[in-house]
Amino acid sequence: MISPIASKLPCLKAPFIFVLATFCAVYSWQLPAALAQLAPSRQQTAISSNEVVGKIVPYLARSENDTSSSLPSTLNALLDAIGVMQEKYFDISTGTWPESIDWTAAVLGTHVSATLSTLISSTDLGTSTCSNILAWNNLINRYFSHTSVFYFGENALSIRNQAYDDMLWVVLGWLENIKFIDLYSSMRSNQADTDPALQKPWHGMQFKPAVAHRAHVFYNIAVRGWDTSLCNGGMVWNQNLRPYKNSITNELFISASISMYLYFPGDDNDSPFFTTTSKQQPPESEAPHNPTHLQNAIKAYAWLKSSNMTNPTHPGLYADGYHISGWHRTPDGRINPGTGKCDDLNTMVYTYNQGVVLTGLRGLYLATGERSYLADGHALIESVLAATGWADTENMAWSGLGRGGVLEEYCDSSGSCSQNGHTFKGIFFGHLAEFCRDLSAVEEGIVSDINGADESMHGHGSSAGSDQTWQHHLHRCKRYHEWVEHNAHAAAMTRDEEGRFGMWWGRAYPDDGTGIEELGIKSSLLPAGALDYANDDGALAAERSDVSGLAARNFRKAVAGDGGASERRDLNDRGRGRTVETQSGGVAVLRALWQWESAHVKTEKKEDMESEAEL
Repeated sequence: MISPIASKLPCLKAPFIFVLATFCAVYSWQLPAALAQLAPSRQQTAISSNEVVGKIVPYLARSENDTSSSLPSTLNALLDAIGVMQEKYFDISTGTWPESIDWTAAVLGTHVSATLSTLISSTDLGTSTCSNILAWNNLINRYFSHTSVFYFGENALSIRNQAYDDMLWVVLGWLENIKFIDLYSSMRSNQADTDPALQKPWHGMQFKPAVAHRAHVFYNIAVRGWDTSLCNGGMVWNQNLRPYKNSITNELFISASISMYLYFPGDDNDSPFFTTTSKQQPPESEAPHNPTHLQNAIKAYAWLKSSNMTNPTHPGLYADGYHISGWHRTPDGRINPGTGKCDDLNTMVYTYNQGVVLTGLRGLYLATGERSYLADGHALIESVLAATGWADTENMAWSGLGRGGVLEEYCDSSGSCSQNGHTFKGIFFGHLAEFCRDLSAVEEGIVSDINGADESMHGHGSSAGSDQTWQHHLHRCKRYHEWVEHNAHAAAMTRDEEGRFGMWWGRAYPDDGTGIEELGIKSSLLPAGALDYANDDGALAAERSDVSGLAARNFRKAVAGDGGASERRDLNDRGRGRTVETQSGGVAVLRALWQWESAHVKTEKKEDMESEAEL
């Protein structure tokens, strides 16, 4: 029962969340109705596989008779998706997702933090009841507590000796957590009417120094992967394998560097950290907005752009990476550098290689005002859309990165994706959403700080958000709304009765195990000259054997097996089946769609207010 006092409290603004939550806790108000409203229904219409070939049905739309929730259908689905990911796969006693591996766990934590930021940025608490505000506060704190516990559950010692890309996922994950902490704490900055005894910083702020230190530690280790002895620059993927300068490690370095420049709050923790089991690095303090981070991002993107690391068939897409012809280790342990050039291209195309750099390009624009960074990002996104076959949604032919307008990994149609491949599409949509995300008030302040307190953003407009180039960028982003929605519906089709997402989007559950041949779909094609390092253990065997005596990367946990026809209900039960990584893909694409939808609503409200002001 809601206290009658609650209905009279002026809890119509976000800052009141915190005070109201504390007040309600004292009086033990019960909120069953409000909390039940945040537990979405998983009702969906059963549709056979033959009905969905060439057609993505609106799986996120609720029927007129469905009164299980008053929330918008996309928000409802997003809450359900992250709820399943955390309730089914996260173990609070160990502080991690036990079925994940080290680098995918870092990505999962990033998804949780980013989703929290999206929720508090998009939810209109000004029109919420007191009970709903309390329920939202409970929900936000619940999932934030998971990220806090994960700080202790993360396998930080092991990751320090893994590949450089593994380390950089950790950096991006904790910087995303810091972004959420700063954004949420800023919502309660006005406490003028609060009792002094209650005027305490939001409890999440106490974790900020620790997570900042971890980001600092891992960035300082990863930066050693920048190598000028081969290819005139670029990050190497893994110090334990023969040199491979790949797109993902360089994109991660770009995005991590510019994110360190923009969001890293500084670190005065003087505790030492170990780079190996026998070598200790002296402690270093570091202030925010270190220009070295900015320069690292600028030089890394310049190198990547000039490297021609693109697929010959789809020149707008990044290929996986370069080997150096002739490089080898002699029997006596010496290294022959071969040509010393990046001249042996692995043409493999993955979805995440087209996404991670988008975060870097957004950040580089905010830091420098150089429009070409945004232009490059849009060109890359448009290449991705084209490679999915968009907007011919009825064409099921493989288009290079999907079919029928739906994003797809090469391994999806065969059900052979590894734990790595299961994670990729979610990463793409996470960084696409970041690229097209409008500035928060916190970011407005950051841009003002780095460009001078008395200067507007790069000399344009009264603030960063009113910069004409930025507004044009957001306008271009609106064009992707329909494609994002198309993919969100395709992902939602794969949910089983437990709300778990499958890997191959667009395949309705259940499909009775109908094969792709019966559906008239041809398997995806491996690009000429491609090696699938992410999903094929055999492709990595040669890389490991050429560097004897060094530890192999923590690659992935064993595939569960294809299973017999009697135990398989649909195409997404093949191989590893439904996993925490495939669930994160559903979370990411739904978060992206909700960001687009809520931005559209905000724009309409802003235009209405401006029209009323003119009248």
